[in-house]
Amino acid sequence: MTQNASRKIRVTKVFSDAYVDKTDALAIEEPLEIRLQFGMHDQRATKNVSVTMRTPGNDIELAAGFLFTEGIVKFADDIAGIDHCFVACSENKENIVQVSLKEWVVPNLQNTERNFYTTSSCGVCGKGSINAIRTVSSFSNADDHFTISSGMLYGLPAVLEQQQAVFADTGGLHASALFSPEGELIMVKEDVGRHNALDKLIGAALLSGRLPLNRSILLLSGRASFELVQKAAMAGICIIASVGAPSSLAVELAEEFNITLAGFLRGNRFNIYTATHRILLPIHENTH
Repeated sequence: MTQNASRKIRVTKVFSDAYVDKTDALAIEEPLEIRLQFGMHDQRATKNVSVTMRTPGNDIELAAGFLFTEGIVKFADDIAGIDHCFVACSENKENIVQVSLKEWVVPNLQNTERNFYTTSSCGVCGKGSINAIRTVSSFSNADDHFTISSGMLYGLPAVLEQQQAVFADTGGLHASALFSPEGELIMVKEDVGRHNALDKLIGAALLSGRLPLNRSILLLSGRASFELVQKAAMAGICIIASVGAPSSLAVELAEEFNITLAGFLRGNRFNIYTATHRILLPIHENTH
C-alpha cells in the first residue's frame, strides 16, 4: 500500500521585518485503529486493542510491532494474517488494521486497557475526536481580541532554553511553557514525554485557578501533534507556537477551533498555519 506522508498547504512565513504567503508541506497525522481477531474458527472474537496516531504507511509492520512489543503476541508464527479493514467513513481512509491470530494462539490481553489512546473517534478519520472536544471542553470559544506582535515570539525559545536546566544536562526532555502577551514566562514544565509535559502545565494551571488560559501563549519545545493541540484546546489556549513542525491533523484541529498555530519558531522566523489574525505581522510584505 502506498499512501502520501505529506500534503501541501498555504502558510504565512514571517521572518525578521517581513512576511510572505507561500506553500509548505505538512507531515500527515491520522489515527490508526488496531483490531485483533482470535479464537477457534467457530468462536472467533474481534477486539479493538489500540488507537494510535501515526503517519500513514507501513501500517502492517506498525500493527505487528505494536502487538509484539506490548507482549500481546510472542512470535511471528502466531499471526495468520494482517490486512486493512474498510468501513463506512466519509473520509474513506485505510485507517483500520485487523490482525488475525492462528486458532491455537491465546493473546495476552491483560494490559490492553493500560494506557492506549482511546476517544469517541471512529478511529478512521479523527473527526469524532474533534467533535468530542467540542462537547466536553468548557473553554472552546477562542478569544479573537487577543493579539501579539510577531517580534515578541522570536525571543521565546531562548527564554525557554534558559529555564530548561535539566535539558542542558540530559538533552532528553520535552518542555511546555506558558507566556504572557508581553512575552514574560509564567511557568514551564518538563518531561520525557511531550504530552506529559503539557499535562503537567495544564494541571498546574487548573490547580492554581488559572483556567481558561485564553490570554496566554503556549510554547512547545518540539513538534505540534494533534494530541497537544487537543490538550491546549481543552484549556482554552488560543495561541500555540512550536519550535518544530505541526502535523496535518494538528492544523485541522487548530483551524476547527480558531486557534492560532505557529511552527518552526527558530531565530527570527516562523510559519503561521491557522488564525493569522492574532499575530500582528511586520509592515512589509515580501511579494517575491
